[in-house]
Amino acid sequence: MNIVTIYTDGAAKGNPGNGGYGVVLLAGKHIKKLAQGFQLTTNNRMELMAVIIGLEALKKRCEVTIYSDSKYVVDAVEKRWVFGWQKKGFKDKKNPDLWKRFLSVYKNHDVKFIWVKGHSGNKYNEICDQLAVKAAESKNLIIDNGYQP
Repeated sequence: MNIVTIYTDGAAKGNPGNGGYGVVLLAGKHIKKLAQGFQLTTNNRMELMAVIIGLEALKKRCEVTIYSDSKYVVDAVEKRWVFGWQKKGFKDKKNPDLWKRFLSVYKNHDVKFIWVKGHSGNKYNEICDQLAVKAAESKNLIIDNGYQP
């Protein structure tokens, strides 16, 4: 099985406001960077979107370690809260569209999460932050359909 490391970060200029995600995928000697900005969204949506995009970029089943500075995302998965939310139909939970999308791709891989402190000098977390902020500030912002009608 392929072993992949994914670093992710999300950003929002205002909350809600313009936002973006940044992703760095590492597999052997290969590195891939992904980013996109959105017109109106939240920081938590971008944190979760970064994880989703990273997992969706994988073409076959992988053993994946995801590094994120988002307690919202890491705790929801590692403490298994999201699976309880799923059983209750995400009643009264924010971002059900993204959580459903996450769960549909999460099951295709062997995934573990590691929380990293943001802005603490972690090389790839810093790159993800720069990608997310640049994407949020870009002119090519798209609509976050799950947030903005």
